[in-house]
Amino acid sequence: FIDDFAKLRKQRSLGLNGRWKMILLGATACAVGYAAHHQQLRHDVFVPIVDKWVPLGAAWYLLVFFIIVGAANAVNLTDGLDGLAAGTSIISLMTLTAMAVTIYIRSGVLHHRIENRLDAAFIGAAVIGAAVGFLWFNAFPAEVFMGDTGSMALGGAIGAMAIFLKVELLLLLVGGIFVVEAVSVMLQVFSYKWWGRRVFLMAPIHHHFEMKAWSETKIMVRFWIVSGILCAAAFALFYKYYPQIRPN
Repeated sequence: FIDDFAKLRKQRSLGLNGRWKMILLGATACAVGYAAHHQQLRHDVFVPIVDKWVPLGAAWYLLVFFIIVGAANAVNLTDGLDGLAAGTSIISLMTLTAMAVTIYIRSGVLHHRIENRLDAAFIGAAVIGAAVGFLWFNAFPAEVFMGDTGSMALGGAIGAMAIFLKVELLLLLVGGIFVVEAVSVMLQVFSYKWWGRRVFLMAPIHHHFEMKAWSETKIMVRFWIVSGILCAAAFALFYKYYPQIRPN
């Protein structure tokens, strides 16, 4: 919000300094870490398919930092076309909300209900509702724009839900489009810095397809489709492997 406010107030594209952005994102990650500690979440990560918990100890809080900062910035990078960030965020949040509801229902059958998972589902549903309302006016041609205020909030919400549901690794699939967008920027910068050549016509990758004469609507819908497929795969892995919803 500070970044967007500064841009509007000064009528220029330079907003909050990148260093201050990282400091404030770090503070947000600390708040999420404190809340996770208060909820007594396990300091390990479940690896599906391998079906193992990997203990991280105190390093788990470092993972929390990378998830919050990475998710917030990745969704921010995705917010470059009408309806793109909002639509893909809704698909990701619907998947995480479905996971939260599944954990709540199955935990009651297996042992005792995990009430805070239902709280996570309520929050997910509320953010989805807000994003749907926004998307109604942000669809091409957009009448309103979310800016950093909206995109980083959506990314933070997605990252935080993954942390509190203990599905950290599945975030790579649930937020697959955001991962691709962020990686495309890193590849572009790395390639140009070291070899003086660009991997994409323009980064993030949705601009690459724009340069190839794809319409905004085509890019948006196709990215939604890919996001849906990745989220379906994530939910399938979750339902099959995660110990929160099956007998030990």
